[in-house]
Amino acid sequence: MTSSSTPGLTRFNTAEDDTARAALRAICASAAWAEEVLARRPYRDAEELLAASDTAVARLTPDDLTEAMAAHPPIGRPRPGDPVSAREQRGMTGATDRLKAEMLELNLAYQEKFGHVFLICATGLTAEQMRDSIRNRIDNPPEREREIVREELGRINRVRLARLAVRLENGLAVRPENEGTPRP
Repeated sequence: MTSSSTPGLTRFNTAEDDTARAALRAICASAAWAEEVLARRPYRDAEELLAASDTAVARLTPDDLTEAMAAHPPIGRPRPGDPVSAREQRGMTGATDRLKAEMLELNLAYQEKFGHVFLICATGLTAEQMRDSIRNRIDNPPEREREIVREELGRINRVRLARLAVRLENGLAVRPENEGTPRP
């Protein structure tokens, strides 16, 4: 993304607080995150907005993280009628029935162990990559997993905020440059 304001960012910067807050809560269900990002408006550019999000994610309490995670559907089961979760989890659409069943089993085991949904920035990942990630993470101690969840939430928020900040063409958001880029 460039270092200039986009029409989407301009609309966000000039929106009434309630409208901007609703847009932020659609991105991340944590009220604390939304209020912190809202309070820093206006943003000069998308990079400044993303940096504010990163700071707000880093400051989330355990309860704030729980609030944020509660809005995320399990991998492989996007909410019906929710184009955001369907788009983000599209790597699961071509998965075999066997892989989908394995993900369901792993999701349940993960949720049993950690008490919350398995959270991963699924944008651009294949079903196999998501499965491998949950396999690797399920043996983490709870403290380590909570920090990974915080990192993944930050990535998800960045992808969603980038969509908010990009300009519109023919009524459809342009895909952000970094969407789908694999993580280290």
